[in-house]
Amino acid sequence: MLPWSADFAGRLDRQVIISERLKNNPLGDPFERPLWVYLPPGYAAEPDRRYPVVYVIQGYTGQIGMWGNRIAFRQPFPELADALFARGEAPPAIVVFVDAWTSVGGGQYLDSPGTGTYSSYLCDEVVSFVDDRYRTLAGRDHRAITGKSSGGYGAMVNAMRRPDVFGGFATHAGDSLFELAAPPMIANVARLLRDKYDSSYANFFADVRGRVFGTRDGDAQLMEIYAYAAAYSAEPDGTVLLPFDDTGRLVPDVWERWLACDPVRMAEREPYAEALRSQRAIWIDAGTRDDYYLDLGAAAFRRAVAAAGVPDDRVYFELFDARHANIEYRYPLALAWLAERLTPAAAEAPPAPA
Repeated sequence: MLPWSADFAGRLDRQVIISERLKNNPLGDPFERPLWVYLPPGYAAEPDRRYPVVYVIQGYTGQIGMWGNRIAFRQPFPELADALFARGEAPPAIVVFVDAWTSVGGGQYLDSPGTGTYSSYLCDEVVSFVDDRYRTLAGRDHRAITGKSSGGYGAMVNAMRRPDVFGGFATHAGDSLFELAAPPMIANVARLLRDKYDSSYANFFADVRGRVFGTRDGDAQLMEIYAYAAAYSAEPDGTVLLPFDDTGRLVPDVWERWLACDPVRMAEREPYAEALRSQRAIWIDAGTRDDYYLDLGAAAFRRAVAAAGVPDDRVYFELFDARHANIEYRYPLALAWLAERLTPAAAEAPPAPA
């Protein structure tokens, strides 16, 4: 495996989107965001052809530049996607890499008074931006969303909340089954707060903002739980409510707000079950040794999808031997599967506009 970038058979456009939805967001984060749009081989040579689109979102702390990172003996996902299409192993599709970074590391792709309106930014502004500038099949039956970890969470919940936008999704070890995954993280954070910051997030932020992030043990864990609280349990005025007290004991009314955002529980009630039934393609996978037990969450979500009445032939489910990290080699598998199901048959393809 070469240790440097490969030449693309397709093309990667680096765009900038100016978001009205992210202006004046509560964290003061940028409203001008980078957006990468991958065009498959043959896009320029076939000016009348239109393409399905797969939107790619990232896990917690993800920002778009990370897609260019590489580790020894492995390729980053944009190169893997390009190779997939270059080999003809999937129908050609446009692949859009979305940036939704926040200064607390992420916003779970939700509209929240604690972080900003990241679901609306994604579903309304980013999708419209791409449809206006590229030859897309501009309909939900030819549009999917995919991600890993918090990105997998965002794929699940935005497909359920906005079935008018997305007709398929893939979740790789997506955040789910909160009652299993979150309490160990909460217990660790409660202890860190107690021992280092007198059980006060205000003290943590006063400290961490005056030094390089990550130079003290616990920075990442403390920020991550706060980011989830900002997404799931912020008050209308932006006040972030924690789902636990200084002993780590869950606060019932706040914890219920978290559970209401759990994809497993969402899938069990309407209108989200109906949204799942409308999906053309659902991919669910996770490693059997996932560090956050998200393999169990994936299995619970698969069961909830079945209970919602989604036919088995629209769902792919697999648990594979891996932990939570370094599963980027799974992404092209889901991309190919989605592209096949979002590409209309020749008789169904809409004509190009005059």
